[in-house]
Amino acid sequence: MSLSPQRPPFCPAKLGGATRGGRGAHAGVAAAVAVLLEAACGRVLLTRRASTLRHFPNLWVPPGGHLEPGEELVAAGLRELAEETGLRLEPGTFSWNLLGLWESLFPPSLSWGPPRCHHIVTYLGLRSAEPQQRLQARLCPSPCEVSAVAWLEPPVLEAIAATEDGAEGSGSGPGPFPGELPATVGITELSPHGFRSSQIPTGILLRRAPARGPDLERVSTGTKFALGRWRAGPGRGQRE
Repeated sequence: MSLSPQRPPFCPAKLGGATRGGRGAHAGVAAAVAVLLEAACGRVLLTRRASTLRHFPNLWVPPGGHLEPGEELVAAGLRELAEETGLRLEPGTFSWNLLGLWESLFPPSLSWGPPRCHHIVTYLGLRSAEPQQRLQARLCPSPCEVSAVAWLEPPVLEAIAATEDGAEGSGSGPGPFPGELPATVGITELSPHGFRSSQIPTGILLRRAPARGPDLERVSTGTKFALGRWRAGPGRGQRE
């Protein structure tokens, strides 16, 4: 596996954009970690970012965030998982593997303005020995960061990974929609009164990043990269 950071074809860094400092921006390039948590049944947890967040609102992503000084990757991933979803994994109940590095800038395209933050994200795959139902019962997402959660099945995850952002002529519509996929997927939304089970069209998760105009609810480009590595990795979950 190459440990060089990957990035989308429309990445401002690739096109010569420089990270600018400013109000609420991070100077230079910051380190971050994100975790794809896989339950024993093979479903993977994604979260929808809160609409009030400054960076990437309403996008579906794995739990993640900044590394603290001196913090190890797995410890940081477990901390972010707990802070964002309330899930705490005990030692010996999961295995992990490194999926890859991703260069992330916001806004993700120069057509939306100059970059305001710049991260190198390490994606980790965590495979829990626990069933999805037990993990779901312990979920307590932070409403400041998360507006919904979903445990997605492998066929949906594979279709998401196959949807390429930034391909010439791809537009912002949904990517390939295999006939065997369900028309909708179940999610758990946060509301002022607690959790609410809901359904969203599967096509929302297959949307491509728009080249211009307002962003859409979709799966982030970096998450698609990580899901592609998760799907292809025969060594998934081999390291403690």
